[in-house]
Amino acid sequence: MRKREKGGFWIAFCAAFFYPIGWLVGRSRFQGLTHIPATGGALLVANHVSHLDPVFSGLVVHRAKRVPRFLAKHSLWKAPVLGWALAGSGQIPVYRETTDAQQSLRDGIKALQDGKVVVIYPEGTITRDPDGWPMRSRTGVARMALATDVPVVPAVHWGTREVLDGYRKRFRPLPRKPITVRCGEPVDLTAYRGRPVDAVVLREVTDLVMSSVRALLAEVRGEPAPTEFYRREAST
Repeated sequence: MRKREKGGFWIAFCAAFFYPIGWLVGRSRFQGLTHIPATGGALLVANHVSHLDPVFSGLVVHRAKRVPRFLAKHSLWKAPVLGWALAGSGQIPVYRETTDAQQSLRDGIKALQDGKVVVIYPEGTITRDPDGWPMRSRTGVARMALATDVPVVPAVHWGTREVLDGYRKRFRPLPRKPITVRCGEPVDLTAYRGRPVDAVVLREVTDLVMSSVRALLAEVRGEPAPTEFYRREAST
C-alpha cells in the first residue's frame, strides 16, 4: 500500500477546499493513478480545457497520495489567501514574457530533482481549439523533461469545459456533469536522452509528449484525434 507523501498545513487546507468543489461541480472519475509513481519526481503533463482543470489535476495527484506542485502564473501569488496557500504549499510561479521567465523552468527542474510531482499545462492557457483538442504547445515542457530523468506522465481532463467554459463565459454546475481525469503510461524519451538540446529536439519532444496527451484524450472521448495541433498566433 502506498504511503501518503507529507504535504503540510497548506496542502491539507487546499485538499479540504478542492475536494468539495470537485464533488459539487461534477461526477468525477479518476483513472490511471498507478502511473503516478509512489515516490520520486514525476512530470505530469496535462491538457487544458477549462479553468477548473487545476482543481482536478490536484485531486488526481492527491488521490495517488502525492503532493502536486503546479507551474502557475505569478499574479496569483498576489491574491489574498490563495497567494498564501500557493507559497506555503511550494507551488512554482511562472513569470511570462519577463527576464524571470527562465527561473520558472529552473524552479520546476529543481522540484523534479528533489523528488516532487510537478504539474504543467504546456499549452500555456485553455485551448482555443473549437473542439477542445490540445493546441501546439510551448517547449518548456521538453526542457524540463530532458533536464531530468523522471517519468513524464500524460494526463487529460474531459468534462470540465461543460461546467466552466472560459471563452464563452459560461458556468453551468447543475446538473452535475461527468468529468474524467485519466493518467497514461509515461512517455518513452530514451531516444532523446544524451542528445544535444537544441530547438529541433525541443520541438520534437514537445510534440511527442503532447501527441501522447492527445491520444489519451481520444481514448477518453471515444473518437479519433486530429492529426495536427491547433495553432494560435505567437505559439512557440
